[in-house]
Amino acid sequence: MKHKRYITLGFASVGVAIILLLSTNIFAASSAEQQKKEELSRLQALAKFTKVISIVEQYSVDNISIEDLMDKALKGMLVNIDAHSSYLSREDYKKLKVQTNGEFGGLGITVGIKDGALTVIAPIEGTPADKAGVKAGDIILKINNESTISMTIDDAVAIMRGAVGTPIDLTIVRTGETKPLSVHIIRGNITIESVYTRTIGDNLLYVRVTSFDKKVAEDVAKAIKAKKATTKGIILDLRNNPGGLLDQAVDLVNLFVDEGEIVSQKGRNEIDNKVYKASPSATITKVPMVVLINAGSASASEIVAGALQDHKRAILVGENTFGKGSVQVVLPITEDEALKLTIARYYLPSGRTIQAVGVKPDIEVFPGEVNASKNEFSIKEADLKKHLEEELVKVDSTKKDKESKKDDKSDKDKKDIITPEMVNKDMQLKEGVDIIKALIIIKG
Repeated sequence: MKHKRYITLGFASVGVAIILLLSTNIFAASSAEQQKKEELSRLQALAKFTKVISIVEQYSVDNISIEDLMDKALKGMLVNIDAHSSYLSREDYKKLKVQTNGEFGGLGITVGIKDGALTVIAPIEGTPADKAGVKAGDIILKINNESTISMTIDDAVAIMRGAVGTPIDLTIVRTGETKPLSVHIIRGNITIESVYTRTIGDNLLYVRVTSFDKKVAEDVAKAIKAKKATTKGIILDLRNNPGGLLDQAVDLVNLFVDEGEIVSQKGRNEIDNKVYKASPSATITKVPMVVLINAGSASASEIVAGALQDHKRAILVGENTFGKGSVQVVLPITEDEALKLTIARYYLPSGRTIQAVGVKPDIEVFPGEVNASKNEFSIKEADLKKHLEEELVKVDSTKKDKESKKDDKSDKDKKDIITPEMVNKDMQLKEGVDIIKALIIIKG
């Protein structure tokens, strides 16, 4: 019986082996057939492309060289993939390198395509566009009477850049305005100062980051360390910040967060999937924080704001951000030409995406001035008869002493201070200051 059982089991094993072998062979044949079909489809597509190029070259009314046709084909292909991918010709690639160096002639605005329209992501502070009144969210209808309909970002940037001192006119549509606005701008030398700091009162540090260049985290760290002894709260202003280098966004968050994920990126290829985590050794402060954001906060600034929000490390004040959550890389194809290609999407620590939705503030505050008008009909203790006048004299003398000490400060020190009057002219900043003061009181 044992022998028969052994033989039966043997036949069963052989049967399973035969079935597995047949299944493997069928799967391999099916896979090979699918691969063959895909290869044939690829060859047919390339043949069609070559045929179209040949027909256009032969029959077009204008004599177009094969090089120009290929450049136009590449531009058309990349621009139709997504709003941020593009083919960089020799001239475009050269301009990109100039921009990377941080100095160029232009207006000082970052633009993008939003809902099919050329839209201002953010004006760079202190630049000709900013001084002329261009705002985040403005739609550019015309550049020097040339319509921007169907115009690519690269073409628009190429027109807007130019020699320092030369004029340019923009026709823009702005939310709240009943008709298009005409803005006249003189091109300037655009040199970006990415980080500057001010103090508010005796214990608040205001840090403004205008873009993410290669020294942002280092400069912010220096500013915080210099004021660490007196700083009890930090206001990080990322309004109208169009983004920049990812590693700087990660390093900036790491100054305030000592553990956990900061941001992750996921692409089609596994090599493009990355997770960036905080390191305790890089964290330099744990004081309460408020982050100011608006519709001009994009890309890297959205990562910083979103990560600090997910970690419950800061309160976000302002308006919903732009919503650019994709990763672009520049891939050289020759020494003088390259592709700018979207390879992945960003995801915040909670797993939510930035793309097209942006980062929502914890407290929504629209821009404007604070109505700080005095109530002429209010009555206080000092208006009553027999109030404690001697105590009031003491208070007045103490106040005068403080004001006298303030007057002794140098002009440079005064420039580094944001006064209450300045705060009241910025509703979002005023709200941020009030919140940070409350957080300091709660923390004790």
